[in-house]
Amino acid sequence: MSTPKTTPNQNGVEEFLTSVSDQRKRADSRALVEIMRRVTGAEPIMWGASIVGFGKVHLKYASGREVDWFEVGFSPRKQAISLYLTCDLEQFENRLAELGPHTHGKGCLYVKRLADIDIGVLETLVAEAAAAARAESTQ
Repeated sequence: MSTPKTTPNQNGVEEFLTSVSDQRKRADSRALVEIMRRVTGAEPIMWGASIVGFGKVHLKYASGREVDWFEVGFSPRKQAISLYLTCDLEQFENRLAELGPHTHGKGCLYVKRLADIDIGVLETLVAEAAAAARAESTQ
């Protein structure tokens, strides 16, 4: 079995955020740190080179694959901010409809900027996703 490339490390979150070249994405990332810290009660930790994660869970997939992962996290990517909600977002269809402009995959939510979305809805999504990740954890 291969070792995951995205693992927690000692790299500094603030140093990473400072390195984000786009000023708006840098400000949105700092706001996300505060939102996710408050909602999860966990401190931010770098996972790999570019993901800021909060909390830690041990997940076991139907395939038998197991992985240590974060409850929720984000990364300021070039095209959009990727929010990793570590659960199947289909269960949150009603909330997603209220969020504002976004796209999403199974467990990832993509937003261009926080000013375009409803922050209250985002906070609720983050809280519910973190709770779902904890419930699925085998730790």
